[in-house]
Amino acid sequence: MRKIVRRHLGKVVAGTGIAVAGTAVMIAVTLPGSAGADESGGTGTAGSTASTGGTGQSGQQQAAAPPGAVEQVPAEGEKGTGRDPLTDGETARVERIALNRQLLESSENVEGKRGPQRIGIDLAEPEAAEVDDPNAPRRADVSYYDYKDDTLVTRTVNLDTGKVERTGTQHGVQPPLSRAETAEATALLIADPLGAGLKADYKDATGTELTSPDQLLVTSMVYRATPGAQPAVLDTCGEHRCVRLFPKVRNGSWIDARSLVIDLSARKVAKLG
Repeated sequence: MRKIVRRHLGKVVAGTGIAVAGTAVMIAVTLPGSAGADESGGTGTAGSTASTGGTGQSGQQQAAAPPGAVEQVPAEGEKGTGRDPLTDGETARVERIALNRQLLESSENVEGKRGPQRIGIDLAEPEAAEVDDPNAPRRADVSYYDYKDDTLVTRTVNLDTGKVERTGTQHGVQPPLSRAETAEATALLIADPLGAGLKADYKDATGTELTSPDQLLVTSMVYRATPGAQPAVLDTCGEHRCVRLFPKVRNGSWIDARSLVIDLSARKVAKLG
């Protein structure tokens, strides 16, 4: 019995030694070469051991961490297939095709300049007869907002033929706001007397003056008029492009501007009652 116990203890001790040695090698492999050392070649213990393949107390050579490998992002093709998202090349081509001279000359963007305000470009849904066709043409829907007459313009471009297949116009339809529209609404609020509270809160939070939308992180949502819930100046919101802003100090707190509405079509700011 005593011999059996001794043999068993020997296995336990031997197993413990292997585990310790294995842990030491694991640590050497896992730690980055500069762990514990400063960037100028310091001599932190873990860093110097792991990076130089030094020896531990047992005198055994420890494995150095292999260099990391960064996998390259696959090159994006000029043209997608099937229901793949639009490539950058397709997006640029679609916009060139959709924005013809007639639309460019007859419309205005959010700043009142020539040309419509682009809202978005998305892969179009296939036609009903093409749902199960693997060779169905790829199409893209390009949406614009024309501030000249508050019209949403949608043009469908066939990517195979390079032609505009149809154009639709709608009034009173308000899609989500683009980044450019949110920035313009913020600029109008900063410049308006009703933006004084926003600027005061920003200065309290940062100690600096608020003069540009770039100083804030802003989310936005479309505002539609509700009968009796707003001043008369906002009664046309829904037909006009109107915005509520939710500004935030960069790396700081939110600023409450929920009571203010910016009418981008009329370029006016009003306060809800």
